[in-house]
Amino acid sequence: MAPRIEHGSFAVDEHIWGHRLYDEQLPHLVILEFLNVLQSNLNDPLRAPSSVKISYQPQHQIRLRSLLFNNPYVEVVRARKIPDDTKWDTWIELFKRDAVEMGDMFFDHLRKSFISFDDFARSIELLRSSAFEGKSNKRWSSKFVFPFGPDALYEDLRFDANDNVSNDRRFFARTGELLYLMLGRASNGRVLGHQLVERLFRQPSNMNRLVKVLQGPVQQAPNRRDVGYLPYAQLPRFDRLCDDWLAILARDIPIYDGLDHITTMTGLNLLLYFLERGKNSLGDVEPVEIVCEVVSSQRTKVRALSGESFQANQTISLRAVKALVENIRTTPEWEAALNSEDPKGECAHIMAERFQYDKDDEIDIHQLSGEGLIEKLLKKAETRHAQHVEKIHSTWSRAIGLSSRRLARRVRYAPNDRLLKALVVTVVDDRMEFGEFLAEIYRRYGLVIGHVEGIRHIQNNQVDQEALMINAEHLETRLYGLGLVRRLSDSCAFVENPFHRQGDM
Repeated sequence: MAPRIEHGSFAVDEHIWGHRLYDEQLPHLVILEFLNVLQSNLNDPLRAPSSVKISYQPQHQIRLRSLLFNNPYVEVVRARKIPDDTKWDTWIELFKRDAVEMGDMFFDHLRKSFISFDDFARSIELLRSSAFEGKSNKRWSSKFVFPFGPDALYEDLRFDANDNVSNDRRFFARTGELLYLMLGRASNGRVLGHQLVERLFRQPSNMNRLVKVLQGPVQQAPNRRDVGYLPYAQLPRFDRLCDDWLAILARDIPIYDGLDHITTMTGLNLLLYFLERGKNSLGDVEPVEIVCEVVSSQRTKVRALSGESFQANQTISLRAVKALVENIRTTPEWEAALNSEDPKGECAHIMAERFQYDKDDEIDIHQLSGEGLIEKLLKKAETRHAQHVEKIHSTWSRAIGLSSRRLARRVRYAPNDRLLKALVVTVVDDRMEFGEFLAEIYRRYGLVIGHVEGIRHIQNNQVDQEALMINAEHLETRLYGLGLVRRLSDSCAFVENPFHRQGDM
């Protein structure tokens, strides 16, 4: 029996995917939340499952984010033709109007740390340019600097009207916590954990030193907290995710550049986890397939098939929720409850045990029949699912560059250059024959591009072989333009990883 999920009147999505996947927490925010958990577990990173609950104590770094994202005055003061000391005094006076938890000693620290106010202003500008969604209209406490090192990590926060602070679950919705659990449950999780600690936390970058100067002493959350709930002890997708991280870390590429590829491949693997667990809940044993059109100027049959593939996968999660609730009818416990002396009470007890559905503000669930309970819970589960979880497939596929509306009226799978580069960096160690590359990305991620991998669709008369062969040729041309393919002849091409590391690591 799964543990009770906090702050919920019932749990359905959580039994399929864990607590929790959330559409507004895009892959880069998942990575940031993951790194916060990792930072609190540096002595035993990504440990295997045990009876001891994993917890962490994130940083707040309020001074840093105030300077970067709640500081509109620095550019104005910098542009003034006034003495340097006057610039500092003017900026401090303006900044204090909206400042939170700063203190006069901190301003003295800043003045001593920079040669001039202009130097300070340029440092702010440099770090802002690296921020995720730095120019978005998000509140300042929900904007994040690039994770240059341990001092640049902090959680999403909310301030009330009295400047009281609390953690917010909108953009740090616990998906990063689930990622930590997934990687910890992978076969090579401990290997990955120690590599990440060594490269991200034991070797701080120059940019992290700058962040540390701006932040000053670390500001932490007052207490440790437990991570979310993941209902699976082991899955092949966890191993695939972990091995993809290890592959990227093995390339001849700086760790902070590699994080972009890690973010993209994490988004792809989490998307596949979402679809695979949905199909599992439906009793569908067929692997997930993602038919991709490689965008060209002409409309092809692959474009239509790719749109159909997208729409089919879009429906999986809602059907999975419905199946999970309705399948309770087939259990021996449910049949026994219906035949008991108190069928309403026994059915309500099963609903409480299975789905935490033991109270409802609208009705007395103990007065409902078994069918009434199923219908009521299903309606509530479908409504809640539609708010966020159902949107994960469309939101995340767009975020990682897997889906697009370009040159089409509806969304379909059409990978962009960023995703294609990440696939090559991850999958190809040195070089790989083009057909083998197509087979490998199908085996790992279900991506259908060529006629060999799309044979089922050819046999079902959904598309002809020539159309898929042309689609594969378009991919080869795209990769050639990106410098990732070498053609030896008209019939022989190799995909090459430009970041392959020669010799021993």
